[in-house]
Amino acid sequence: MMSLPSLAQLKTELATIQAAMSDPATLQRVSKMKELARELSEKQELIGVLEKLEAVQREQQDVAALLTSNNPDMRSLAAEDAKRLEREAAELTEQLKELLILKDPRDARDVILEIRAGAGGEEAALFAAELFRAYTRYAELHGWKMHTVSSSLSEQGGFKEIIAELSGKNVFGTMKYERGVHRVQRVPTTEKMGRIHTSTITVAVMPQAEEMDIEIKKEDLRIDTYRSGGAGGQHVNKTSSAVRITHLPTNTVVAVQDERSQHKNKDKALSILRSRLLQAQEEAARRQEAHERRTQVGTGDRSEKIRTYNFPQDRITDHRIKESWSNIPAVMNGEWDRIFNDLRLAERALQLKAYTAS
Repeated sequence: MMSLPSLAQLKTELATIQAAMSDPATLQRVSKMKELARELSEKQELIGVLEKLEAVQREQQDVAALLTSNNPDMRSLAAEDAKRLEREAAELTEQLKELLILKDPRDARDVILEIRAGAGGEEAALFAAELFRAYTRYAELHGWKMHTVSSSLSEQGGFKEIIAELSGKNVFGTMKYERGVHRVQRVPTTEKMGRIHTSTITVAVMPQAEEMDIEIKKEDLRIDTYRSGGAGGQHVNKTSSAVRITHLPTNTVVAVQDERSQHKNKDKALSILRSRLLQAQEEAARRQEAHERRTQVGTGDRSEKIRTYNFPQDRITDHRIKESWSNIPAVMNGEWDRIFNDLRLAERALQLKAYTAS
């Protein structure tokens, strides 16, 4: 059975957080202040629900004494109150369970989104472009900002690879379910015989890492500059503004050329590199932790096949929760809410089950 924290314990933890937030050293660190503000809000919400539960439990004790009254009318009223209080206590206990589930502090972070064509050649690249537009449309509908960092076009205008920054409210908490292999089944426009082809693309969604998350030593980096190609006009082509950074210990390479300023391109490349290294570190840890596999929808490993888009049957199936949805055109136009909500509910149910059993 799950044990609930005491009100005194929570208030002590709340005071500790408030003291840390008023520390001059903490005030100089924006990221730390954000983290403490999140913890403060969560702790205050917990205290509020627990205070309500304790008030209901005190009332239950008072009502229990009236159930043995010699007055029949009093006993009847007390029995009605007992049922009501039992329902309220159960509802508040469920609220506490949900609040006590270990939340991912990274859910509020912005993300680096990477989409790459896999098996299927040109058809995979075309679907990568369609999925990227679908995510872009969802971002627009929810007031997020999508900024393309780099891309590699295929012959027919698809994306062999595209990397973008996505910022807004609870971005990682929403987009983290998209990590993995996406499979598409449909008749390509180039297919003259009407045969259905199967293609795949991979999606990586990485919370933007901060400097305190992972240490990168200067001596572990090789930084090259070169002339950019593509959009940007004559200025871009005449100066070596593009930046390629290689992390020598892991041979991780990041190239950015979308900005005219070499300095800005370097900053973005370092941000992406930091996020990739953190993601690789976390994926390695996930493979060793069986518990997380029981309490999360999917592992987050980009090699895991998570979803199939079957266009002839107008069906999207998520293999992790074994659910299907229709109306692919609407989803490709940014209407992801029903899919994301179902994934969120499935993960919450798994977490509640694991937490209650612990």
